[in-house]
Amino acid sequence: MRQRSGRLAGVRSLISLESRPRSETAREALLHGASASLMQLQNTEKAMRKSALKALSSIKQTRQNPTLDLIELALHGKKVSFDKVIKMINDMVELLGKEQVEDDNKKTYCEAEFDKSDDKKKELERSISDMEKAMDENADAIKTVEEEIKLLEEGIVKLDREVAGATVQRKEEHADYEAQKANDAAVIQLIEVAKNRLNKFYNPKLYKPPPKRELSEEERIEQNMMGGSLVQTNPAGSSSFLGTNNRNNAPPPPPPEAPGAYKKKGEESGGVLAMMDMMKAEVETESQEAEFAEKDAQGEYETMVKDAAEKRAADSKSIEEKEGVKAGLEDDQVKLGDAMKVEKSELMATKEYIAELHADCDWLIEKYDIRKEARANEIDALKKAVAVLQGADYSL
Repeated sequence: MRQRSGRLAGVRSLISLESRPRSETAREALLHGASASLMQLQNTEKAMRKSALKALSSIKQTRQNPTLDLIELALHGKKVSFDKVIKMINDMVELLGKEQVEDDNKKTYCEAEFDKSDDKKKELERSISDMEKAMDENADAIKTVEEEIKLLEEGIVKLDREVAGATVQRKEEHADYEAQKANDAAVIQLIEVAKNRLNKFYNPKLYKPPPKRELSEEERIEQNMMGGSLVQTNPAGSSSFLGTNNRNNAPPPPPPEAPGAYKKKGEESGGVLAMMDMMKAEVETESQEAEFAEKDAQGEYETMVKDAAEKRAADSKSIEEKEGVKAGLEDDQVKLGDAMKVEKSELMATKEYIAELHADCDWLIEKYDIRKEARANEIDALKKAVAVLQGADYSL
């Protein structure tokens, strides 16, 4: 303000001098002094513009800005308003400060987003890895359950086959037993008949005649048609001839005597009867052994069938349970697969976002320190230019 008031005082003195009557010499002296003052003022302003332009030239080397061009153009002009130039410079300083704040905020934002996105990416990758591991374990578990089910099913098939084979064998053994039993009974009956026939000849007191039975109507008709004779089979299996020539049921004639020494009837029959009793005893023993073997075999068969039925029921229940486990594992596998698709999709989106962050932030983060330093130098140069221009005002 002192500079500006001094300038005004000099102008006023020039005006006052012109209004007063003076001599030509005095007037010329005053005009010469005013001219010298104006020349000095012009030289001072020129020096200040030059100094300001020099301060601004360092900015133009690092930044191309239309505002700088306008400021430089204004300083080159002869009629320049320093106040206007100073305002333009201050506006540019304020703009540079805002730019620095924007860089600071964006750098902070980029670094925070990089950290957050990187953490999210790592978390998603870890989650996907865990899901893949869980799916692999699930697949192994499903395979194990399937193999267990297959073994149980094959075991049931094998068990059914064994039971069927044992059943066929048991039927065959039972049929053999029944046949042997009937054969043994027939042999015993035959031995008894033979003994009875021998007793009839050798021991009449022990002889047991076959019981008479009445003929049926068909048998009587057949007897009449055959002339009074009919073969009658007694219950013991022996046959007797009935007819007009054998009404008293006479015994058959005795067998011819074998050559040799004379023996009594009892002596002759004793050995044969004893042998028959021994044969009968052997057959009866064999029959009893067969009966015991049949009971044991039947018992073992029934136990085997019962055990097989219980095992089959247990294996079938186990198969049903394992099928449920398998269905649960397969359901979990589907859910894990769906969840992993979502995670992979989110991971891809996160990677794309990180790529966008790199495209938007890498240059700023890389050049941040250089830009900050350059901007600080620019602000310093601009402030120096303002100081120079303000010094020019003071010189006036």
